[in-house]
Amino acid sequence: MSAALPSSRTRWWALVVLGLTQLMVVLDGTIVAIALPAAQADLSIDDGQRQWVVTAYAVAFSALLLLGGRIADFWGRKRTFMVGMVGFGAASAWGGLAQSGGELIAARGLQGVFAALLAPAALAMVAVLFPSGRDRNIAFAVFGIIAGTGAAFGFLLGGVLTQYADWRWCLLVNLFFVVAGLIGGKFLLLESKAEGDTRYDILGTVLVALGLGALIYGFARAEHGWGEADTIGFLAAGAVLMAVFVWWQGRTSHPLLPLRVVRDRVRGGAFLLQAFVGVVMIGAMLYLTFHFQIVLGMSPVAAGFGNVAMTVVIMATAPISTKLFTTFGPRVVLTVGPLLAAAGLFFLSGITAEGSYWSEVLPGLVVMGLGFSLIFVPLQNLALAGVDPHDAGVASALANASMHVGGSIAVAVFTALYSSSVTDALTQGTDRMPALAGGYGDVLFAAAWVMVLGAVTSFGLIRGPRAGATPPAEAVAVGH
Repeated sequence: MSAALPSSRTRWWALVVLGLTQLMVVLDGTIVAIALPAAQADLSIDDGQRQWVVTAYAVAFSALLLLGGRIADFWGRKRTFMVGMVGFGAASAWGGLAQSGGELIAARGLQGVFAALLAPAALAMVAVLFPSGRDRNIAFAVFGIIAGTGAAFGFLLGGVLTQYADWRWCLLVNLFFVVAGLIGGKFLLLESKAEGDTRYDILGTVLVALGLGALIYGFARAEHGWGEADTIGFLAAGAVLMAVFVWWQGRTSHPLLPLRVVRDRVRGGAFLLQAFVGVVMIGAMLYLTFHFQIVLGMSPVAAGFGNVAMTVVIMATAPISTKLFTTFGPRVVLTVGPLLAAAGLFFLSGITAEGSYWSEVLPGLVVMGLGFSLIFVPLQNLALAGVDPHDAGVASALANASMHVGGSIAVAVFTALYSSSVTDALTQGTDRMPALAGGYGDVLFAAAWVMVLGAVTSFGLIRGPRAGATPPAEAVAVGH
Protein backbone atom coordinates (compact mmCIF):
# COMPACT_ATOMS: atom_id res chain seq x y z
CA MET A 1 0.00 0.00 0.00
CA SER A 2 1.49 3.38 -0.95
CA ALA A 3 1.06 6.81 0.52
CA ALA A 4 1.95 10.34 -0.51
CA LEU A 5 5.44 11.52 0.23
CA PRO A 6 5.83 14.10 3.02
CA SER A 7 6.40 17.74 2.13
CA SER A 8 9.72 18.72 0.60
CA ARG A 9 10.78 20.57 3.75
CA THR A 10 9.97 17.60 5.98
CA ARG A 11 11.89 15.25 3.69
CA TRP A 12 15.06 17.33 3.89
CA TRP A 13 14.82 17.62 7.68
CA ALA A 14 14.30 13.87 7.81
CA LEU A 15 17.49 13.51 5.75
CA VAL A 16 19.33 15.50 8.43
CA VAL A 17 18.17 13.03 11.09
CA LEU A 18 19.08 10.02 8.96
CA GLY A 19 22.42 11.58 8.05
CA LEU A 20 23.30 12.09 11.72
CA THR A 21 22.46 8.45 12.31
CA GLN A 22 24.74 7.36 9.48
CA LEU A 23 27.48 9.60 10.86
CA MET A 24 27.18 8.00 14.30
CA VAL A 25 27.31 4.46 12.90
CA VAL A 26 30.28 5.16 10.63
CA LEU A 27 32.36 7.23 13.03
CA ASP A 28 31.90 4.58 15.71
CA GLY A 29 33.99 2.30 13.56
CA THR A 30 36.97 4.67 13.96
CA ILE A 31 36.36 7.02 16.90
CA VAL A 32 37.88 4.59 19.40
CA ALA A 33 41.00 4.07 17.25
CA ILE A 34 42.74 7.18 18.57
CA ALA A 35 41.50 6.39 22.08
CA LEU A 36 42.96 2.88 21.96
CA PRO A 37 46.36 3.70 23.50
CA ALA A 38 44.66 5.44 26.45
CA ALA A 39 41.99 2.74 26.85
CA GLN A 40 44.63 0.02 26.58
CA ALA A 41 46.63 1.55 29.44
CA ASP A 42 43.56 2.29 31.58
CA LEU A 43 42.01 -1.19 31.27
CA SER A 44 45.25 -3.20 30.96
CA ILE A 45 44.33 -4.52 27.50
CA ASP A 46 47.10 -6.55 25.87
CA ASP A 47 48.12 -6.11 22.21
CA GLY A 48 46.24 -9.26 21.19
CA GLN A 49 42.97 -7.86 22.56
CA ARG A 50 43.52 -4.36 21.22
CA GLN A 51 42.42 -4.97 17.65
CA TRP A 52 39.20 -6.60 18.90
CA VAL A 53 38.02 -3.28 20.34
CA VAL A 54 37.73 -2.21 16.69
CA THR A 55 36.98 -5.59 15.15
CA ALA A 56 34.20 -6.71 17.57
CA TYR A 57 32.04 -3.80 16.40
CA ALA A 58 32.71 -4.49 12.74
CA VAL A 59 32.19 -8.26 13.01
CA ALA A 60 28.83 -8.00 14.81
CA PHE A 61 27.71 -5.21 12.50
CA SER A 62 28.67 -7.08 9.32
CA ALA A 63 27.34 -10.47 10.41
CA LEU A 64 23.87 -9.19 11.34
CA LEU A 65 23.34 -6.43 8.77
CA LEU A 66 21.40 -8.58 6.33
CA LEU A 67 19.06 -9.72 9.09
CA GLY A 68 18.75 -6.10 10.22
CA GLY A 69 17.79 -5.12 6.69
CA ARG A 70 15.11 -7.77 6.55
CA ILE A 71 13.76 -6.77 9.98
CA ALA A 72 13.53 -3.18 8.71
CA ASP A 73 11.71 -4.31 5.56
CA PHE A 74 9.25 -6.61 7.31
CA TRP A 75 8.71 -5.11 10.78
CA GLY A 76 8.81 -1.46 9.72
CA ARG A 77 11.76 0.81 8.94
CA LYS A 78 10.88 3.57 11.40
CA ARG A 79 10.15 1.08 14.19
CA THR A 80 13.45 -0.73 13.54
CA PHE A 81 15.27 2.61 13.49
CA MET A 82 13.86 3.65 16.87
CA VAL A 83 14.64 0.31 18.57
CA GLY A 84 18.13 0.37 17.10
CA MET A 85 18.69 3.86 18.47
CA VAL A 86 17.71 2.88 22.02
CA GLY A 87 19.86 -0.26 21.96
CA PHE A 88 22.84 1.53 20.47
CA GLY A 89 22.64 4.17 23.18
CA ALA A 90 22.53 1.54 25.95
CA ALA A 91 25.51 -0.33 24.49
CA SER A 92 27.46 2.93 24.18
CA ALA A 93 26.79 3.78 27.82
CA TRP A 94 27.99 0.31 28.88
CA GLY A 95 31.18 0.67 26.85
CA GLY A 96 31.84 4.15 28.22
CA LEU A 97 31.58 2.84 31.78
CA ALA A 98 33.48 -0.45 31.15
CA GLN A 99 35.91 -1.53 33.87
CA SER A 100 37.79 -4.21 31.91
CA GLY A 101 38.96 -5.00 28.41
CA GLY A 102 36.44 -7.83 28.15
CA GLU A 103 33.57 -5.51 29.04
CA LEU A 104 34.69 -2.94 26.48
CA ILE A 105 34.96 -5.55 23.71
CA ALA A 106 31.53 -6.99 24.62
CA ALA A 107 29.96 -3.52 24.59
CA ARG A 108 31.51 -2.80 21.21
CA GLY A 109 30.03 -6.03 19.89
CA LEU A 110 26.60 -5.05 21.22
CA GLN A 111 26.94 -1.67 19.54
CA GLY A 112 27.49 -3.55 16.29
CA VAL A 113 24.32 -5.60 16.84
CA PHE A 114 22.12 -2.50 17.14
CA ALA A 115 24.00 -0.66 14.39
CA ALA A 116 22.94 -3.56 12.16
CA LEU A 117 19.34 -2.47 12.78
CA LEU A 118 19.98 1.25 12.42
CA ALA A 119 22.06 1.48 9.27
CA PRO A 120 19.86 -0.40 6.77
CA ALA A 121 16.69 1.19 8.16
CA ALA A 122 18.17 4.68 7.71
CA LEU A 123 19.45 4.10 4.19
CA ALA A 124 16.22 2.40 3.11
CA MET A 125 14.23 5.39 4.37
CA VAL A 126 16.39 7.72 2.25
CA ALA A 127 15.48 5.60 -0.79
CA VAL A 128 11.81 5.77 0.17
CA LEU A 129 11.79 9.53 0.83
CA PHE A 130 13.63 10.37 -2.41
CA PRO A 131 12.31 7.93 -5.02
CA SER A 132 13.74 9.52 -8.19
CA GLY A 133 15.16 12.51 -9.98
CA ARG A 134 17.54 15.28 -9.02
CA ASP A 135 16.48 15.28 -5.35
CA ARG A 136 17.42 11.60 -5.06
CA ASN A 137 20.88 12.25 -6.53
CA ILE A 138 21.43 15.13 -4.10
CA ALA A 139 20.14 13.13 -1.11
CA PHE A 140 22.38 10.17 -1.85
CA ALA A 141 25.35 12.46 -2.52
CA VAL A 142 24.84 13.99 0.94
CA PHE A 143 24.43 10.56 2.51
CA GLY A 144 27.45 9.20 0.67
CA ILE A 145 29.65 12.11 1.74
CA ILE A 146 28.59 11.60 5.36
CA ALA A 147 29.39 7.90 5.08
CA GLY A 148 32.74 8.67 3.50
CA THR A 149 33.87 11.44 5.82
CA GLY A 150 32.45 9.89 8.99
CA ALA A 151 35.52 7.70 9.47
CA ALA A 152 37.89 10.67 9.32
CA PHE A 153 35.55 12.72 11.55
CA GLY A 154 35.69 9.84 14.02
CA PHE A 155 39.48 10.13 14.21
CA LEU A 156 39.19 13.90 14.85
CA LEU A 157 36.44 13.68 17.44
CA GLY A 158 38.20 10.77 19.14
CA GLY A 159 41.38 12.82 19.42
CA VAL A 160 39.63 15.85 20.91
CA LEU A 161 37.68 13.78 23.44
CA THR A 162 40.67 11.66 24.44
CA GLN A 163 42.97 14.61 24.98
CA TYR A 164 40.61 17.11 26.58
CA ALA A 165 38.08 14.87 28.33
CA ASP A 166 38.59 11.12 28.64
CA TRP A 167 38.72 8.20 26.20
CA ARG A 168 35.38 7.02 27.64
CA TRP A 169 33.65 9.98 26.02
CA CYS A 170 34.45 8.44 22.64
CA LEU A 171 31.59 6.07 23.47
CA LEU A 172 29.44 8.26 25.71
CA VAL A 173 29.22 10.99 23.04
CA ASN A 174 26.88 8.67 21.13
CA LEU A 175 24.16 9.44 23.68
CA PHE A 176 23.80 12.94 22.22
CA PHE A 177 23.32 11.48 18.72
CA VAL A 178 20.81 8.99 20.10
CA VAL A 179 18.67 11.65 21.78
CA ALA A 180 18.65 13.77 18.62
CA GLY A 181 17.81 10.71 16.51
CA LEU A 182 14.93 9.62 18.73
CA ILE A 183 13.36 13.07 18.83
CA GLY A 184 13.82 13.69 15.12
CA GLY A 185 12.73 10.18 14.23
CA LYS A 186 9.50 10.44 16.17
CA PHE A 187 8.35 13.65 14.49
CA LEU A 188 9.91 13.53 11.01
CA LEU A 189 10.06 9.92 9.85
CA LEU A 190 7.14 8.00 8.36
CA GLU A 191 6.67 4.27 8.75
CA SER A 192 7.18 2.10 5.68
CA LYS A 193 7.56 -1.63 5.18
CA ALA A 194 7.43 -4.33 2.55
CA GLU A 195 4.22 -6.02 1.55
CA GLY A 196 3.72 -9.69 0.69
CA ASP A 197 5.97 -12.51 1.93
CA THR A 198 7.54 -11.40 5.20
CA ARG A 199 8.97 -14.67 6.53
CA TYR A 200 12.49 -14.62 7.94
CA ASP A 201 15.31 -16.84 6.69
CA ILE A 202 16.66 -18.16 10.00
CA LEU A 203 18.99 -20.73 8.43
CA GLY A 204 20.42 -18.09 6.10
CA THR A 205 21.01 -15.78 9.06
CA VAL A 206 22.91 -18.47 10.96
CA LEU A 207 24.98 -19.43 7.92
CA VAL A 208 26.05 -15.88 7.02
CA ALA A 209 26.77 -14.89 10.65
CA LEU A 210 28.91 -17.99 11.28
CA GLY A 211 30.55 -17.76 7.87
CA LEU A 212 31.57 -14.11 8.17
CA GLY A 213 32.62 -14.61 11.80
CA ALA A 214 34.83 -17.58 10.88
CA LEU A 215 36.42 -15.74 7.96
CA ILE A 216 37.22 -12.61 9.95
CA TYR A 217 38.51 -14.58 12.94
CA GLY A 218 40.63 -16.71 10.60
CA PHE A 219 42.18 -13.62 9.07
CA ALA A 220 42.79 -12.24 12.56
CA ARG A 221 44.60 -15.47 13.54
CA ALA A 222 46.87 -15.04 10.49
CA GLU A 223 48.96 -12.70 12.64
CA HIS A 224 50.34 -15.87 14.23
CA GLY A 225 51.04 -17.51 10.87
CA TRP A 226 49.10 -18.27 7.68
CA GLY A 227 50.08 -21.93 7.93
CA GLU A 228 48.76 -22.45 11.45
CA ALA A 229 46.04 -25.09 11.78
CA ASP A 230 43.48 -22.77 13.39
CA THR A 231 44.05 -20.07 10.75
CA ILE A 232 43.51 -22.52 7.90
CA GLY A 233 40.61 -24.19 9.70
CA PHE A 234 38.64 -21.00 10.36
CA LEU A 235 39.25 -19.64 6.85
CA ALA A 236 38.18 -22.94 5.27
CA ALA A 237 35.11 -23.18 7.49
CA GLY A 238 34.15 -19.59 6.67
CA ALA A 239 34.51 -20.18 2.93
CA VAL A 240 32.39 -23.35 3.09
CA LEU A 241 29.68 -21.69 5.19
CA MET A 242 29.47 -18.72 2.82
CA ALA A 243 29.24 -21.05 -0.18
CA VAL A 244 26.42 -22.96 1.52
CA PHE A 245 24.73 -19.62 2.29
CA VAL A 246 24.77 -18.60 -1.37
CA TRP A 247 23.45 -22.03 -2.39
CA TRP A 248 20.65 -21.79 0.17
CA GLN A 249 19.66 -18.30 -0.98
CA GLY A 250 19.00 -19.73 -4.43
CA ARG A 251 16.77 -22.50 -3.08
CA THR A 252 14.68 -20.99 -0.30
CA SER A 253 11.43 -19.19 -1.10
CA HIS A 254 12.12 -16.41 1.44
CA PRO A 255 15.88 -15.68 1.20
CA LEU A 256 17.72 -13.39 3.58
CA LEU A 257 19.57 -12.00 0.54
CA PRO A 258 17.56 -12.38 -2.67
CA LEU A 259 20.16 -13.09 -5.34
CA ARG A 260 18.32 -10.72 -7.69
CA VAL A 261 19.71 -7.87 -5.58
CA VAL A 262 23.33 -8.74 -6.37
CA ARG A 263 22.92 -10.14 -9.90
CA ASP A 264 22.40 -6.67 -11.36
CA ARG A 265 25.73 -5.74 -12.92
CA VAL A 266 25.82 -2.14 -11.74
CA ARG A 267 24.71 -2.90 -8.18
CA GLY A 268 27.16 -5.80 -7.96
CA GLY A 269 29.99 -3.49 -8.98
CA ALA A 270 28.87 -0.92 -6.41
CA PHE A 271 28.82 -3.51 -3.62
CA LEU A 272 32.34 -4.70 -4.52
CA LEU A 273 33.65 -1.14 -4.62
CA GLN A 274 32.06 -0.51 -1.20
CA ALA A 275 34.16 -3.40 0.16
CA PHE A 276 37.35 -1.97 -1.34
CA VAL A 277 36.55 1.43 0.19
CA GLY A 278 36.13 -0.25 3.58
CA VAL A 279 39.60 -1.77 3.22
CA VAL A 280 41.06 1.74 3.05
CA MET A 281 38.78 3.80 5.29
CA ILE A 282 38.52 1.28 8.15
CA GLY A 283 41.65 -0.82 7.68
CA ALA A 284 44.48 1.25 6.24
CA MET A 285 43.61 4.60 7.85
CA LEU A 286 43.83 2.97 11.28
CA TYR A 287 47.52 2.34 10.68
CA LEU A 288 48.13 5.85 9.39
CA THR A 289 46.70 7.09 12.69
CA PHE A 290 49.10 4.80 14.60
CA HIS A 291 51.94 6.36 12.57
CA PHE A 292 50.82 9.83 13.60
CA GLN A 293 50.83 9.03 17.32
CA ILE A 294 53.55 6.40 17.75
CA VAL A 295 56.15 7.42 15.15
CA LEU A 296 55.55 11.13 14.61
CA GLY A 297 54.67 11.68 18.28
CA MET A 298 51.46 13.62 17.62
CA SER A 299 48.97 14.21 20.41
CA PRO A 300 45.52 12.60 20.00
CA VAL A 301 44.06 15.92 18.82
CA ALA A 302 46.88 16.52 16.34
CA ALA A 303 46.49 12.96 15.05
CA GLY A 304 42.76 13.54 14.60
CA PHE A 305 43.39 16.77 12.70
CA GLY A 306 45.96 14.91 10.62
CA ASN A 307 43.14 13.11 8.84
CA VAL A 308 40.98 16.19 8.33
CA ALA A 309 42.74 17.28 5.13
CA MET A 310 41.15 14.40 3.23
CA THR A 311 37.72 15.17 4.70
CA VAL A 312 37.97 18.86 3.78
CA VAL A 313 38.90 17.99 0.20
CA ILE A 314 36.01 15.51 -0.08
CA MET A 315 33.46 18.06 1.15
CA ALA A 316 34.90 20.95 -0.86
CA THR A 317 34.89 19.03 -4.14
CA ALA A 318 31.55 17.22 -3.64
CA PRO A 319 29.55 19.72 -5.77
CA ILE A 320 32.06 19.28 -8.59
CA SER A 321 31.92 15.51 -8.22
CA THR A 322 28.12 15.59 -8.35
CA LYS A 323 28.27 17.57 -11.59
CA LEU A 324 30.84 15.19 -13.07
CA PHE A 325 28.64 12.24 -12.11
CA THR A 326 25.66 13.84 -13.85
CA THR A 327 27.71 14.72 -16.94
CA PHE A 328 29.85 11.63 -17.46
CA GLY A 329 27.91 8.94 -15.59
CA PRO A 330 29.06 6.54 -12.89
CA ARG A 331 31.46 4.39 -14.91
CA VAL A 332 33.87 7.25 -15.56
CA VAL A 333 33.85 8.77 -12.08
CA LEU A 334 34.01 5.38 -10.34
CA THR A 335 37.05 4.42 -12.41
CA VAL A 336 38.94 7.68 -12.05
CA GLY A 337 38.08 8.04 -8.33
CA PRO A 338 39.73 4.78 -7.17
CA LEU A 339 42.78 5.48 -9.34
CA LEU A 340 43.24 8.88 -7.66
CA ALA A 341 42.78 7.28 -4.23
CA ALA A 342 45.36 4.66 -5.17
CA ALA A 343 47.83 7.36 -6.25
CA GLY A 344 47.45 9.06 -2.87
CA LEU A 345 48.01 5.76 -1.05
CA PHE A 346 51.10 4.95 -3.12
CA PHE A 347 52.50 8.34 -2.10
CA LEU A 348 51.68 7.71 1.57
CA SER A 349 53.36 4.30 1.49
CA GLY A 350 56.70 6.13 1.40
CA ILE A 351 56.34 7.45 4.98
CA THR A 352 59.48 7.34 7.12
CA ALA A 353 60.35 7.82 10.77
CA GLU A 354 62.34 10.96 9.95
CA GLY A 355 59.79 12.55 7.61
CA SER A 356 57.20 15.20 8.42
CA TYR A 357 53.45 15.27 8.10
CA TRP A 358 53.57 18.19 5.68
CA SER A 359 55.89 16.59 3.13
CA GLU A 360 55.13 12.86 3.45
CA VAL A 361 51.46 12.74 4.43
CA LEU A 362 49.46 15.85 3.49
CA PRO A 363 49.93 15.64 -0.32
CA GLY A 364 48.81 12.01 -0.31
CA LEU A 365 45.70 12.80 1.75
CA VAL A 366 44.74 15.62 -0.62
CA VAL A 367 44.94 13.32 -3.65
CA MET A 368 43.01 10.63 -1.76
CA GLY A 369 40.33 13.21 -0.94
CA LEU A 370 39.90 14.03 -4.63
CA GLY A 371 39.51 10.34 -5.41
CA PHE A 372 37.10 9.50 -2.63
CA SER A 373 34.94 12.52 -3.45
CA LEU A 374 34.31 10.97 -6.87
CA ILE A 375 33.53 7.62 -5.23
CA PHE A 376 31.24 8.67 -2.40
CA VAL A 377 28.91 10.93 -4.38
CA PRO A 378 27.34 8.18 -6.56
CA LEU A 379 28.19 4.97 -4.74
CA GLN A 380 25.24 4.42 -2.40
CA ASN A 381 22.82 5.72 -5.01
CA LEU A 382 24.00 3.02 -7.40
CA ALA A 383 23.80 0.36 -4.69
CA LEU A 384 20.05 1.00 -4.35
CA ALA A 385 19.24 1.91 -7.96
CA GLY A 386 16.15 0.10 -9.24
CA VAL A 387 15.75 -2.06 -6.12
CA ASP A 388 12.26 -3.47 -5.59
CA PRO A 389 10.61 -1.83 -2.53
CA HIS A 390 10.30 -5.29 -0.94
CA ASP A 391 14.12 -5.46 -0.90
CA ALA A 392 15.07 -1.86 -0.02
CA GLY A 393 16.21 -2.70 3.51
CA VAL A 394 18.28 -5.72 2.57
CA ALA A 395 19.92 -3.85 -0.32
CA SER A 396 20.76 -1.02 2.09
CA ALA A 397 22.16 -3.59 4.51
CA LEU A 398 24.35 -5.13 1.83
CA ALA A 399 25.72 -1.71 0.89
CA ASN A 400 26.76 -1.16 4.52
CA ALA A 401 27.86 -4.75 5.05
CA SER A 402 30.16 -4.66 2.04
CA MET A 403 32.12 -1.74 3.46
CA HIS A 404 32.38 -3.16 6.97
CA VAL A 405 33.22 -6.70 5.88
CA GLY A 406 35.97 -5.23 3.73
CA GLY A 407 37.17 -3.17 6.69
CA SER A 408 37.01 -6.07 9.14
CA ILE A 409 39.02 -8.38 6.92
CA ALA A 410 41.45 -5.57 6.15
CA VAL A 411 42.14 -4.89 9.84
CA ALA A 412 42.94 -8.57 10.35
CA VAL A 413 45.05 -8.99 7.19
CA PHE A 414 46.86 -5.69 7.65
CA THR A 415 47.67 -6.63 11.24
CA ALA A 416 49.35 -9.80 9.97
CA LEU A 417 51.15 -7.88 7.20
CA TYR A 418 52.30 -5.16 9.58
CA SER A 419 53.52 -7.63 12.21
CA SER A 420 55.48 -9.63 9.65
CA SER A 421 57.06 -6.51 8.17
CA VAL A 422 58.09 -5.10 11.54
CA THR A 423 59.44 -8.45 12.78
CA ASP A 424 61.55 -8.88 9.64
CA ALA A 425 62.91 -5.33 9.92
CA LEU A 426 63.80 -5.69 13.59
CA THR A 427 65.47 -9.06 12.90
CA GLN A 428 67.64 -7.35 10.29
CA GLY A 429 68.75 -4.79 12.86
CA THR A 430 66.52 -1.86 11.90
CA ASP A 431 65.75 0.55 14.73
CA ARG A 432 62.24 0.35 16.20
CA MET A 433 60.71 3.58 14.81
CA PRO A 434 61.93 3.06 11.23
CA ALA A 435 60.69 -0.53 11.47
CA LEU A 436 57.23 0.64 12.57
CA ALA A 437 57.10 3.27 9.81
CA GLY A 438 58.07 0.60 7.28
CA GLY A 439 55.26 -1.65 8.53
CA TYR A 440 52.71 1.15 8.22
CA GLY A 441 54.03 1.94 4.72
CA ASP A 442 53.61 -1.69 3.65
CA VAL A 443 49.97 -1.59 4.78
CA LEU A 444 49.31 1.59 2.79
CA PHE A 445 51.05 0.12 -0.28
CA ALA A 446 48.81 -2.96 -0.14
CA ALA A 447 45.74 -0.74 0.26
CA ALA A 448 46.76 1.21 -2.85
CA TRP A 449 46.63 -1.96 -4.95
CA VAL A 450 43.19 -2.72 -3.54
CA MET A 451 41.96 0.61 -4.92
CA VAL A 452 43.53 -0.18 -8.30
CA LEU A 453 41.45 -3.36 -8.22
CA GLY A 454 38.45 -1.17 -7.41
CA ALA A 455 39.04 0.90 -10.54
CA VAL A 456 39.27 -2.24 -12.67
CA THR A 457 36.05 -3.55 -11.09
CA SER A 458 34.17 -0.31 -11.83
CA PHE A 459 35.40 -0.16 -15.40
CA GLY A 460 34.40 -3.76 -16.04
CA LEU A 461 31.03 -3.91 -14.29
CA ILE A 462 29.51 -0.43 -14.39
CA ARG A 463 28.47 -0.12 -18.01
CA GLY A 464 26.68 2.66 -19.84
CA PRO A 465 27.04 6.46 -19.60
CA ARG A 466 24.43 6.80 -16.84
CA ALA A 467 23.90 3.19 -15.81
CA GLY A 468 21.69 3.01 -12.75
CA ALA A 469 22.10 6.68 -11.84
CA THR A 470 18.47 7.10 -10.92
CA PRO A 471 15.81 4.42 -10.60
CA PRO A 472 12.35 4.89 -11.98
CA ALA A 473 9.94 6.73 -9.74
CA GLU A 474 7.87 3.62 -9.13
CA ALA A 475 10.90 1.62 -7.94
CA VAL A 476 10.43 2.71 -4.36
CA ALA A 477 7.05 3.44 -2.83
CA VAL A 478 6.14 4.55 0.62
CA GLY A 479 4.08 1.92 2.41
CA HIS A 480 2.18 1.85 5.69
